[in-house]
Amino acid sequence: MAGQIPPQFIDELLARVDIVDIIDTRVALKKAGKNLHACCPFHNEKTPSFTVSPDKQFYHCFGCGAHGTAIGFLMEYDQLSFPEAIQELADQVGMTVPTTQNVSQSPQQKNLYDLMDKVSQFYVHQLQTHPERQIFVDYLKSRGLSKNTIETFGIGMAPDGWDNVLKTFGSSQTLVKQLLDAGLLIKNDAGRTYDRFRHRIMFPIRDRRGRVIGFGGRVLDDSTPKYLNSPETPIFHKGTELYGLYQAKKQNRKLERILIVEGYMDVIALAEHGISNAVATLGTSTTPDHLRQLLRTAPEVVFCFDGDRAGREAAWRAAENALPMLGGNQQLKFMFLPDGEDPDSMVRRHGAEAFESEVLHSQNYSDFFFAWLTEKVDLGSMDGRARLVEVVKPYLKQVPAGVYRDMLEQRLAELSKTNMATLNRHIEKPVAKQQRQAKKQTMATMTPLRLAISILLQYPILAREIDETTSISSLQLPGVNILKELLETLHQHPHLTTAAILERWRDRENGAHLQKLALQSLSLSADELKYELLGIFSQLQKQAKQQRRIYLESKPLSELTEAEKAELRLSQS
Repeated sequence: MAGQIPPQFIDELLARVDIVDIIDTRVALKKAGKNLHACCPFHNEKTPSFTVSPDKQFYHCFGCGAHGTAIGFLMEYDQLSFPEAIQELADQVGMTVPTTQNVSQSPQQKNLYDLMDKVSQFYVHQLQTHPERQIFVDYLKSRGLSKNTIETFGIGMAPDGWDNVLKTFGSSQTLVKQLLDAGLLIKNDAGRTYDRFRHRIMFPIRDRRGRVIGFGGRVLDDSTPKYLNSPETPIFHKGTELYGLYQAKKQNRKLERILIVEGYMDVIALAEHGISNAVATLGTSTTPDHLRQLLRTAPEVVFCFDGDRAGREAAWRAAENALPMLGGNQQLKFMFLPDGEDPDSMVRRHGAEAFESEVLHSQNYSDFFFAWLTEKVDLGSMDGRARLVEVVKPYLKQVPAGVYRDMLEQRLAELSKTNMATLNRHIEKPVAKQQRQAKKQTMATMTPLRLAISILLQYPILAREIDETTSISSLQLPGVNILKELLETLHQHPHLTTAAILERWRDRENGAHLQKLALQSLSLSADELKYELLGIFSQLQKQAKQQRRIYLESKPLSELTEAEKAELRLSQS
């Protein structure tokens, strides 16, 4: 899979990405000498053993053995596939993954993306030219939307009628099937096929790469449903997509905070007033997939809900889904609006500054968490406080071990008027994952060849000290081909980091072996390692000459070529 994306692209991507920034948004890192460290996010520990090297662009946990590059970290921590991790990093640094090498897009998906884009342009064109467009234009004006905002979000209109999209794009049975697959047409029990969206304001839904994957349509009268979304399709899954995220990332080079609101118009109205960091779920509650996507996009997420009972219940569902993700370098907050207000009406009535002030004073996750649960018990009685411990226990069990969980337990002890010693006897601690202890091997016990490879992996700049590789080409020794290829790669690409080298070997037979060598402890300084490397290479050259001489001497003289005879005489002199 990795090989289908050009290695040169991955080299450039890793040169632009800083692994420290990638990890620090998910795990709070602290300076420790020339490296950074933290408690490992992949196993339960109290003492930090997880280190990140800015020089090598590599992470390693001395406790469980987890290690890798920025790409590998996203794959393990965010549970992304290789192409998804590449795309995530490329989005962050403004690079475009070569489309001809896109390994995650099937021909069916490509056809649907192309079709959705054309239909989106059709809806925009209708809003600009259709004879009955004025009622739609007037509605958008009444909502205070400018031409620029309408264009930014690609808002259009689906004219009245049963077959506008069908007639325009369904000129063959193959195209009709694609329209059905994309959720743009409906086929009823009687076999009749017609447009799903009719007489509605149309909001294209884009994925994080900007591709149109679905639509939301709003009626202008009292028809139901008021909002109609595309159904689940091969390219649209509402439980993983967020409306407005593409625009938010495009408008903000680095998102420090994301505001999650209820609907399309909330996102658009806030953007109209200069608040360009809002997104909305698509008719569903906030799912774990939504949360993972949000938390890897910005360090702070603020949920904006109605202040009524329904709004607080929606907030609690989001809080429950967030439990397994707490404790990193992110913060979750909750903002509850006054009765009768939504973000759209509030920002129009009070202005952006007042709205932003409310956002800044949002309720912290822990405050909301305990406020919700203490409503269910009587804290004035011992029975009620004991009940609180029992109510909170199953939720705490889902929180990863670390400082944040410890602080939640401390707060529970305070509310229940008990002490941590008592509480710890009744709170189940998370089970640590089985540790993958890496075998330690010192320089003294490594073979010279392994040591040379390890030095080059950890100090790629030293490859410039060796200007040729042909002298060891004939050496019959396990690993010599790896050393030769490594040197040739670094001669051609002298600016590769440890991470970039290892990514070039991803999924290859020796990839895991090289990762282990990249982790070996090298106790010498860079200057000392230079002379160590030169000495090893000189030793390998001598071995190669000796092997070659023995080979030539083993052959009958009559079978040697004139060149080989001359080579033998020279080696014996």
